[in-house]
Amino acid sequence: MRTIAMIPARYAATRFPAKLMKRLGDKTVIRHTYDNTIKTGLFSEVVVVTDSDLILEEITSHGGKAIKSQKEHQSGSDRIAEAAANLDVDIILNVQGDEPFVKKSPLEKLLAVFNDPSVQVASLMQILKDEALVADENYVKVAVDKYGNSLMFSRSAIPYRRDKSVPVKYYEHIGVYAFRKKALLDFTSWEPTPMESAEKIECLRYLENGIPLRMVLTEFMRVEIDTPEDLEKAETLLKNFKV
Repeated sequence: MRTIAMIPARYAATRFPAKLMKRLGDKTVIRHTYDNTIKTGLFSEVVVVTDSDLILEEITSHGGKAIKSQKEHQSGSDRIAEAAANLDVDIILNVQGDEPFVKKSPLEKLLAVFNDPSVQVASLMQILKDEALVADENYVKVAVDKYGNSLMFSRSAIPYRRDKSVPVKYYEHIGVYAFRKKALLDFTSWEPTPMESAEKIECLRYLENGIPLRMVLTEFMRVEIDTPEDLEKAETLLKNFKV
């Protein structure tokens, strides 16, 4: 299977404008993301898909591959689907542009599930042990069946523990996705669905159209650059980081 990584990279950001072009050590955030994705050695190709000439130049001037979006998009999935439509590819992995500390192990596990031909979409999850985080609406939870297929995503705690004596594991959904090409293109052809619109969780559109996500458990805690404070923390982490 031909597998590529696509990095949606929007220049504007509400909380931290132009964050992808901020310096982190000796490179910009987006170049760290791109270069570390390359270093995993998992992909036939790595492509940045952006709405910005500045980001396009930042990647291509250093020997990387980038594609300029032809229109405005509501989500990263829509952005990469536009570019993927014309590419010869079987599996597409979506790497977030603001996550420079890309690790090989969880991505390798994610791609491995596509050896099962029934898997159309896959994503990552990790165990949530802090009750405060379980209750926090900013942490998207996922409930899975015994095969690892998603049953529901919610900002609420799922399942609800009516019987407090029953032990329950809570999983946080980590928004790293891998798709078969057709599943990604189908997603962008569907209208937003009721639960998706209510919860503001994009992947519910797959469930509401009858496609479960195969969830892969990881212990890796991702690091996003959402604020100037996150960038400061990332400077410290950079010193000991290994792909």
